[in-house]
Amino acid sequence: MGVVFTFPGQGAQRAGMIAELPDSAAVHDTLAETADVLGRDVSTLDNSDALKGTETTQLALTVVGVASARHLIAEAGTPDAAMGLSIGAWPAAVIAGAIGYADALILVAARGRLMAEAYPQSYGMSAVIGLDEDRVQELAADLYSDDAPLYVGNVNSDTQIVVAGRDDALDRLAEAATAKGASRVQRLDMAVPSHCALLDVPAERLAEAAADTTFHAPACAYFSANRRRRLWQADDIRDDLVYNMARTVYWAASARIVHESGYELAVEMPPARVLTRLHPAMEGPGEAVAVIDAGWHNAAALIWRAHTSAD
Repeated sequence: MGVVFTFPGQGAQRAGMIAELPDSAAVHDTLAETADVLGRDVSTLDNSDALKGTETTQLALTVVGVASARHLIAEAGTPDAAMGLSIGAWPAAVIAGAIGYADALILVAARGRLMAEAYPQSYGMSAVIGLDEDRVQELAADLYSDDAPLYVGNVNSDTQIVVAGRDDALDRLAEAATAKGASRVQRLDMAVPSHCALLDVPAERLAEAAADTTFHAPACAYFSANRRRRLWQADDIRDDLVYNMARTVYWAASARIVHESGYELAVEMPPARVLTRLHPAMEGPGEAVAVIDAGWHNAAALIWRAHTSAD
């Protein structure tokens, strides 16, 4: 039974998540490397004030994802596959061996900075619960204007669709979606309109910044939640990472492909359980657990058991 490590995206962050990491050599080494690369105290990344910033939030999620995965690898062995949602694709690529951790930190910092500079205020994202993608696409198209754009950014499940756009347009979307039968419309803890054409220019600039960075063919399977398939080549993973901020996320479809490929245990890295909660809605095979629910010891035991049963 194959094991896939999954990594949540922005919106999953919470204050103190770095401090909650286990006391292990793998974590200590990761935090020391982080401090060396960034030239700052890692504890300054995840306080409530720091997490108001896009750049700091994305760095903190990358640190937590990589440190968590490295700890579990030391305890129970390497995953057979990795996949992340949005910024989560970066720690997934590190763990897959497609990019070095130091290089990832440098580019993640640039990614967050470029996104924040493009949309410093008045934009964000909302999750529409209870309507399918076609209905939400219709609502976004009906409410769209050049001054107040709206785009579907994430298709997290058949009935959980995330829309990106300007604040006032998102407010109108919430009213319209509720009138059409949405059970809930929730603003996400996001200050930028991700996964749509609004970030085409920042994505191109990140591609320029990454031009001299070395990428590698992955050592384990790397799945793209934007392209809905496994990526094998270093250049394909480079393209996936630098442009994913401007591309729609198809989490449900991608996760189905992962499970259909034989990876039956999905272990979600801290600090979230959002991807694990989406698993039942996919009606797919296998098991999904979040480390924050299972605990470090139990998560490691599940991974070890999965590897043992596959031998």
